[in-house]
Amino acid sequence: MLEFRVLLLLTSLLFAPKPSLARGVCAYLAIKPFSLHEFCVLTAPYALRISCGARDDVYTSPTNTHWYKDFAYTGGIPANAITPSFISPPLKTLRYFPLSEGTENCYNIKKVPRGHYLVRIFFGLLAEPSFDNEPLFDVSIEGTLIYSLPSGWSNHDDEHAFVEGLIFLKDGTSTLCFHSTGHGDPAILSIEILQIDNRAYYFGGGYGQGTILRTDRRLNCGAEKSKFGADYSADRWGGDRFWNLLPTFGENSDKVISTQKSIKQSSQSPNFYPEALYQNALISTDTQPDLMYTMEVEPTRNYSIWLHFAEIDPSVTEAGQRVFDVLINGDLAFRDVDIVSMSGDINSALVLNKTYAVSGRSLTITLHPTKGNYALICAIELLELVLAESKTLPAEIEALQKLKGALGLPLRLGWNGDPCVPEQHPWSGVDCQYNRSISKHVIDGLILDNQGLRGFLPNDISHLRHLQSINLSGNSISGGIPSSLGSIPTLEILDLSFNSFNGSIPEGLGQLTSLRILDLNGNSLSGKVPAALGGRLLHGASFNFTDNSGLCGIPGLATCGPHLSVGAKIGIGLASLVALVLIATCLTCWWKRRQNILRAQRIASRAAPYAKARTHFNRDVQMARHQSQEHAKTAAENGPSLLA
Repeated sequence: MLEFRVLLLLTSLLFAPKPSLARGVCAYLAIKPFSLHEFCVLTAPYALRISCGARDDVYTSPTNTHWYKDFAYTGGIPANAITPSFISPPLKTLRYFPLSEGTENCYNIKKVPRGHYLVRIFFGLLAEPSFDNEPLFDVSIEGTLIYSLPSGWSNHDDEHAFVEGLIFLKDGTSTLCFHSTGHGDPAILSIEILQIDNRAYYFGGGYGQGTILRTDRRLNCGAEKSKFGADYSADRWGGDRFWNLLPTFGENSDKVISTQKSIKQSSQSPNFYPEALYQNALISTDTQPDLMYTMEVEPTRNYSIWLHFAEIDPSVTEAGQRVFDVLINGDLAFRDVDIVSMSGDINSALVLNKTYAVSGRSLTITLHPTKGNYALICAIELLELVLAESKTLPAEIEALQKLKGALGLPLRLGWNGDPCVPEQHPWSGVDCQYNRSISKHVIDGLILDNQGLRGFLPNDISHLRHLQSINLSGNSISGGIPSSLGSIPTLEILDLSFNSFNGSIPEGLGQLTSLRILDLNGNSLSGKVPAALGGRLLHGASFNFTDNSGLCGIPGLATCGPHLSVGAKIGIGLASLVALVLIATCLTCWWKRRQNILRAQRIASRAAPYAKARTHFNRDVQMARHQSQEHAKTAAENGPSLLA
């Protein structure tokens, strides 16, 4: 059985399409005695890198990184780029989204295998002096707002050049959206979607349950250069993370130590930290025994803090020689940390994790020695816990997209991404409500009056099962009113006034028992108003059918003649059609018979003289024969003649 599963997996990897051979299969292996990493070293994790605005694939040095061309993912406009930071990938193009194309614009990336991903978006600057050189906008991943670009972001050579989130993708797609805030057009340099281990950055309760980890910063203490994972030759299952250098915590507060020795337990599942991360460290001094570092953070947020240690100080040879406490904003987070004891040896990696709720705008990490004189640290990671927002019911998103196409919605309205989330950026003209029973957002209102809409109203509008109000007045929508509207049980207000609707009012509208307001004024409707709607007037409903010259059947409208049901009308139409066919058939037969008679008469008239002459000839012949017979008889009676 084991061999069969391995063979099946290898077959799937062999025929897997680009951009990755693995296609995420490794993330779900449960094959013993192989561990996830032991098997997946044979393949590569899924990786998709997009050079925004590029017409062809791009390869960048020094690692020959492959960036795919930007094709069919989104709208926007490609343009030449200026990279704002030395850590930005050396790409020459970007894609920007002018406000004329809507306030919400998204990259919709399909065929992404289910799994855990590091998603990174680099920002760019347009190489055009006429444009605002530092746009400010919001970024959301899978409908959750994770970042708002701060003023001055383009002046930093650090994590301000990108936003990064760790997220589980479960439906085979990835949606990355950029929301205008009125301060320039969003401009995107590149997008990376890199698969990581399913247990990477496990922080305890709530892990993966609607939580996104946004990378705030990664600091390599005592490093001389900032580097990506690829620069460290790190395992690709680590996600090619960026580590910013942190040469010191403060003047005369520490010193740098380093080693060339191998570090045990470094590049291991599930986080696969690069070994070089632990080969340098900051250590406190006699003048400042405590190591203390303060970071500016967003208030009232929860942060996952990851602290990295390795005992690389040659003066420490065994457990108990260096012990310290770790405090976060003065609160004891870890007591009596002994690196050698907890990691198992010198030159061995140790990682500690703590989730902490920050109330103010700063977060201070303090290492206080309790045995020995100095504290030591190799690296710090700070990730914000972002609660993922509940997305909109997929069937209703699909219905809105079909409505968008049928009505020819103008670009300025956007309608990209999720209509209800992030809650700070809902779609224009769409009202949402959170449905606790299904833990999804639903659409309860469409307010699109006076928007210059054209086209028709599709039957798919009935898939918006939670609508309470529809206002499409003051547009140029034509065609019939969909009978499927009668299947929306919650509909209370329907305003289709001042459009170009034609045909009759569907009988199904009479089934809307919750309908309070119906305005069909100013259309080209005809026929009898459904009796059920007329009865609703007796229960306080407000209906307006004026300026429809063909409507009849309720007080205030013309009186209708004998009313026929739809079935009767169809029957009469079919009977009339059959009668027309029979009449046409009879006329055709009569016409052909008449033509035959006339043809026979013409032939007879042409043959008449010849027939008369033939008759006279026959008569003369008969008379001659008769006379000859008479002469012969007389001769016989008289005897032979004298001459004979």
